[in-house]
Amino acid sequence: MFAVIKTGGRQYRVVPNDVLEIGKIEGQVGTIVQLGEVLVVGGDTPVLGTPTVAGATVAAEVLDHKRGPKVIAFKKRRRKNSRRKRGYRDEITVLRITEILTDNAKPTVGPRPKKEKVAAPATEGDDEAPKAARKKAPAKKPAAKAAAKPAAKKAPAKKAAAKKTGK
Repeated sequence: MFAVIKTGGRQYRVVPNDVLEIGKIEGQVGTIVQLGEVLVVGGDTPVLGTPTVAGATVAAEVLDHKRGPKVIAFKKRRRKNSRRKRGYRDEITVLRITEILTDNAKPTVGPRPKKEKVAAPATEGDDEAPKAARKKAPAKKPAAKAAAKPAAKKAPAKKAAAKKTGK
């Protein structure tokens, strides 16, 4: 079963478990939102809306709110010393389609539980071992600078001797 929905001035063909990025909509991350403008419900017998299908909604879980790619508008008027640079990034909501509902049905699937990171239980003896393993790298010795100074002293002595002899 598929549906064609309209949100943010755009139309999307969706099936359950689709992940799509749409213009920003209200809803906390992890909650279920219902998209009410369903234009077509497809399947064995497709139903076309006039303009929308009565009683049909699409349930989706909000996965994330983020910003889209940078869009830069640069205008330059040649020989006029005039230019303008403007840019923006769209606000985007990432959704996962959970269900396509008809006949004013309510969503049956709730938000999916978040995966928790499993941390190994720390004991007192384990804390000492990683601290001993961490060592700082030895500091570098400034040996190259000391070797360059004597060579610099010899060069002016040759110039002074050349001036005395007149060459």
